[in-house]
Amino acid sequence: MNLPTLNSTDNITDVLLKIIEFTQSRQKILIRNINTMHSDGFSPRDLPVDEFSRLMAQAIAEHARSGRLILRDGENVKFGANGSFEAIAAIDEDAKSLFEQNRDEYIHRQIDKMLENSLNQRIAVDLLRQKQANENSPGRCFN
Repeated sequence: MNLPTLNSTDNITDVLLKIIEFTQSRQKILIRNINTMHSDGFSPRDLPVDEFSRLMAQAIAEHARSGRLILRDGENVKFGANGSFEAIAAIDEDAKSLFEQNRDEYIHRQIDKMLENSLNQRIAVDLLRQKQANENSPGRCFN
């Protein structure tokens, strides 16, 4: 996916870039869950989607209150200097159980997760593009 060229200069851009990075990392993990499912000792993994979403919502709420973007660490999501962050993948116990019971359903569920993840990424990328277009056209608002 071609991303718009943007420097992270404001809070909205920071949040959107983190969402894009998170969804790119998650997509790789979900693809690996299908590609390696026949390997010995396989256990499906996933990133902590709910935790990441909660942390982003808290950061946006703080931004709305104070105008500052404060990113707080979670148990499996850590924010670093210069906009970096790490999300730690863990065994997906629900997917593991489904994998053991019904492999066809397991594959369908992984594909559903990939589709949802791709949609989330697409929305964030489109918002960045729209924001960039609005910044390059004075007088237009971000809508």
